[in-house]
Amino acid sequence: QLQLVESGGGLVQAGGSLRLSCAASGSIFSIAVMGWYRQAAGKQRELVASVTRSGTRNYADSVKGRFTISRDNAKNTVSLQMNSLEPEDTAVYYCKATTVGGFGESNGYWGQGTQVTVSS
Repeated sequence: QLQLVESGGGLVQAGGSLRLSCAASGSIFSIAVMGWYRQAAGKQRELVASVTRSGTRNYADSVKGRFTISRDNAKNTVSLQMNSLEPEDTAVYYCKATTVGGFGESNGYWGQGTQVTVSS
């Protein structure tokens, strides 16, 4: 079992900052990649940023230069620092962990989500 819990969402004015955190518990030894996704009302869920165990980061073009993802492998946490927030960033943000098994199989686990609202 792997459980993910997000925190740090809230209401912020355009141009402001928020920091989201995700804590993993359970079978954390098998986590290969952790990432943040978001889903705006009426829209598809999309990848925001991800980071591997080795530290390789990937960002959506819409957040490059504004968001920073970081991972603490020892503490089994991943954070998303969001600066220069825009109304278009308003969405429910989800933490996702991808695990890998001994035969190369992978599984994805999702947190419950945290609301981020950016006012204009």
